[in-house]
Amino acid sequence: MNRYALVTEWQLRAPIERVWDVLYDVAAWPSWWKYVLAVEELERGDAAGVGALRRYTWASRLPYRLTFNMRSAIVDKPHVLAGEAIGELTGTGRWTLRAEGAIVRVRYDWQVATSRAWMNALAPVLAPAFRWNHGAVMAAGARGLASQLGVELLAG
Repeated sequence: MNRYALVTEWQLRAPIERVWDVLYDVAAWPSWWKYVLAVEELERGDAAGVGALRRYTWASRLPYRLTFNMRSAIVDKPHVLAGEAIGELTGTGRWTLRAEGAIVRVRYDWQVATSRAWMNALAPVLAPAFRWNHGAVMAAGARGLASQLGVELLAG
C-alpha cells in the first residue's frame, strides 16, 4: 500500500451553517460535485449520523474510478465531519469548517492508502499524478459547492 497525506483548503463567502448542511448531505453530492458518481447508504448511524456507513464511487480526471466505504466517526455540527474509509482507499477523512466573519474556511484532510495492485505498483512513478488528480477533483468540489450555495468561492 502507498500512503498519501492530502490537504485541501477552500474559502467561501457563506454562512457556516449553510456550508455544513450541504457537506453533511453526502447523498446529494453527486448533484453538485462533478466527480462523485454515487453515494449509497449501507447503514444508518445514530441521530447525528455517527456510525453511518456509505459506499462512494468517484470518477477522476485520470482514467480510473475508485469505490470505497466510509463510516462516519465524528459529527460535530457545524465544525467537524470525519470518517474512516475502507476499500480501494483506506484511511481517514476529516472536514473542518471555521467561520471568520462572512467567510468560511473549509479544510479537508485525507490520510489514505491505496489498495489497488496497479496503483501500488505504479506509485513510484504516478504518485505526483495521483496527487494532481486529487487536487483537480477537490477543486471541482469547491466550484460545485459554491454554485450549489450560490455564493462566491474565494479560494479552492
